[in-house]
Parts: sequence; structure tokens; C-alpha cells
Amino acid sequence: MFTQMLRQAGIAALVSMFMGLLPLGFGILYAIRPTEQRLALMRPVSLAAIFGAIHGTALGLLNVFRNIGVQSDAVFDHRAYIGLAESLVTLFFGFGCLMLAWICVTLGMWRTSRS
Repeated sequence: MFTQMLRQAGIAALVSMFMGLLPLGFGILYAIRPTEQRLALMRPVSLAAIFGAIHGTALGLLNVFRNIGVQSDAVFDHRAYIGLAESLVTLFFGFGCLMLAWICVTLGMWRTSRS
């Protein structure tokens, strides 16, 4: 089901969703080898992931509301609820990656303070 949803997603949705992987990668790098430069990059990369997640969710909501609006009988039916749920996937994935990224940063900071 998830792979089918990914195949149907447009380029803007995919970019905004996978933007969350960037801070996760930086967080893992920081946990492995903590440097001040990697830590300084975490803020702007995290902001980009937050804005990407919000962008993807807003784009999904926009598409759901447009689809409801073009129907002859504008009704909130099961398709609208599925679309609303799918539009939240970007937010869920992006913030999940951010959570893991900052846990990695915390681990790296803990390692730095112990040495």
C-alpha cells in the first residue's frame, strides 16, 4: 500500500517527503563523528525538513479540497478521508525523521561531553 502511494505521488510530494532524510543523515554523521560544523548545519537542514513536511501536507490538502470542489456533488466521502490521511503522511514521515535525527545529535553531544 505504501509503495503504491509512492508511485502515485508527484515529484513535489516526493521531494518534500524525502527532505526529512537529509537531517537524519546529518544526525547519524554527527553521532558517529561529532564536529561543531555538523552541529551548525543541523539547524538549517532541520528547518528545510520542517518546511518540506508542511509543504507536502499543504499540497496534499490542496489536492483533496480541489478534488472535492470539482465534483458535481461536493461531498466529504470515503475518498476525501483517504486523501486527507494520505496528505498527512508527509508530515508524519518528516517529523519522524527529525525526531530520529535529533536523538542522534543528542547521542553525539553525550559522547562529546564524556570525552
